[in-house]
Amino acid sequence: MNRILSLSLLLTPVLLATACARASEEAVSSPATATASAVEATAGATIDRELPLAIVHKTASCGCCGVWADHLKAAGFAVEIRDTDDMHPVKQRLGVPAGKASCHTAEIGGYVVEGHIPASDIKRLLMERPTARGLVLPGMPAGSPGMEMPDGHVQPYTVELVLADGSTQPFAQHGQGG
Repeated sequence: MNRILSLSLLLTPVLLATACARASEEAVSSPATATASAVEATAGATIDRELPLAIVHKTASCGCCGVWADHLKAAGFAVEIRDTDDMHPVKQRLGVPAGKASCHTAEIGGYVVEGHIPASDIKRLLMERPTARGLVLPGMPAGSPGMEMPDGHVQPYTVELVLADGSTQPFAQHGQGG
């Protein structure tokens, strides 16, 4: 069992990097070249001033992270991109639980938002304001925002609420059967 866990911990970053690189090649949007202080706007998207700024931490080469940021912009969020070479300190500082990581981490309205979480779930979180650290979506489920499939298929996935003690509970279900 420990051997399987060790192997999965070693392979996860490789698989995430491969998926992000593939998404980067396939992304229609322009590459992320923003500086840490730049707030990006998508052509045609209207920023909802009632929504807090979304600060998105990602690696510069990750295309799917940029596509997810575009999803937030289309939903009315102002987005600030912060490219970094090492995501681990960001995830650690924001309290992303072990085993719940994805390829990018955002700070939105005092909450951590980890992974390809739909903007509708983030808006619900901000409206309900639970006492929690934020939301996580481990891995990179096919069909989640930023990981859209050409045929429209959405792999079933569960967005989890991270409670103050670091434990998680289901927050939203998506995809077939979700």
